[in-house]
Amino acid sequence: MASFLRTAGRVQPALSTAARFSARVPTRALASQTPPRQATAAAARAPVADAYEQPFFPDEPAGPVIRTAIPGPESKKAIAYLDRIYETRSLNMMTNYQNSYGNYIADLDGNVLLDVYAQIASIPVGYSNPSLMLAATSPEMVSALINRPAMGNFPQHDWAEILETGMLSVAPKGCDKVFTALAGSDANELAYKAAFMWKRQQQRGGPNVEFTEEEINSSMNNALPGSPDMSILSFKTGFHGRLFGSLSTTRSKPIHKLDIPAFDWPQASFPMLKYPLEEHAQENAQEEQRCLEEVEKLLTTYHNPPAAVIVEPVQSEGGDNHASPAFFQGLRAITRKHDVLLIVDEVQTGVGATGKFWAHEHWNLQDPPDMVTFSKKAQTAGYYFGNPELRPNKPYRQFNTWMGDPARALCFRAIIREIERLNLVQNTAETGDYLYNGLASLAQKYPKEIQNLRGKGQGTFIAWDSPRRDEVLRKAKEVGINIGGSGAGAVRLRPMLIFQKRHSDIFLEGLEKIISA
Repeated sequence: MASFLRTAGRVQPALSTAARFSARVPTRALASQTPPRQATAAAARAPVADAYEQPFFPDEPAGPVIRTAIPGPESKKAIAYLDRIYETRSLNMMTNYQNSYGNYIADLDGNVLLDVYAQIASIPVGYSNPSLMLAATSPEMVSALINRPAMGNFPQHDWAEILETGMLSVAPKGCDKVFTALAGSDANELAYKAAFMWKRQQQRGGPNVEFTEEEINSSMNNALPGSPDMSILSFKTGFHGRLFGSLSTTRSKPIHKLDIPAFDWPQASFPMLKYPLEEHAQENAQEEQRCLEEVEKLLTTYHNPPAAVIVEPVQSEGGDNHASPAFFQGLRAITRKHDVLLIVDEVQTGVGATGKFWAHEHWNLQDPPDMVTFSKKAQTAGYYFGNPELRPNKPYRQFNTWMGDPARALCFRAIIREIERLNLVQNTAETGDYLYNGLASLAQKYPKEIQNLRGKGQGTFIAWDSPRRDEVLRKAKEVGINIGGSGAGAVRLRPMLIFQKRHSDIFLEGLEKIISA
């Protein structure tokens, strides 16, 4: 409670955010001295014209501040203390969220880093965002937090209104329904269950056909026909989560899968494009056609027939692998041809990161996906769908205690309103173009250091291959930048939607210091 009150102190008029930052990090210059009450009031009420040309956080740090090595002495103490009782071997940095603001992430030693990774592509509108703080202190949020409704049995009275004014207001084309979940892996697994139930319902003859006694009894023994031989087709180097079903479709790194029993499910090749794209158009088209033919063969011949295909618009954890709109259009056509569902995993790509609210909007599909899963920047999780037949024919078939979290749904609604108020999807598209062009210039200057630059026209969802990737990630912290990697050798950018051209300049300058050393 004490830490919450310290955070909520940003909305108190007595002491400005800038003053508090100055007290914590005396050497850091500030962009402005805007009091938090003014910033909060503006966030709550004011429409902003041409917001992407103005600072979204006027009292944000002017730039990174490095006071110690990372981790510094205070962070090392905190890490050692935590390690006694909790897993810390995957720790990136020990973060002080009360001192993190806007695009900047802070640690316990007074270091303030420009965050172009947004934790794991999961922070949408900035640390300590005043609009989200207002939502967090609303009576709706308090009720959702302290009463924690079990949504399947005891949904709160205003749940439909929260969904319609929040996550359904940005639902992908063709999707007017949603099933809420707790995390991205959970969202994908629920989508898989929906696909299996839909397919068996088709085979059985419709939603009104009752289960046979043999189906009911055999299901308890994990045997046919109640436990059917079906599958979900995924792609090599894809990532869809770490639960049992989602892990069976994850193919990015062995460390995720070792020692865990897996389902006998197929994987198809994902296109491995050559860059620059314009110099390899014919080869890339042939590669995508090869992969589509492989998908069709697996759909028609695999011994556990797929009920659905799941695909990421950009394979993120697996190395930031892209494909063209033509590939995804072909994939949609093949799934329709063979009466198989198409699940688009937008857990990492969704909510504005690619310059569209949903990355699959770049594909210009005439026939939308059957389900779209989401999490990360939405700060909640679930899957969108449109076909009413994807709703199970009986209660308790898609069910758990919580079935999502209304507090997180309220947070997503506040995020959506902030995105719309500040025109952040457009900002991300324009900033992404600026950032990509800056990286392209660096790639020309340092072709051995920045290879296979990709993500043009995809907002800030940009990556490149580096022959010394891990060294780049480590040295980035030394120049005040938090950045991440993917696959075997890719550096990936995942900044927040409030990332602007001036932040791009700071990042590009820091990157050149690293790669020129």
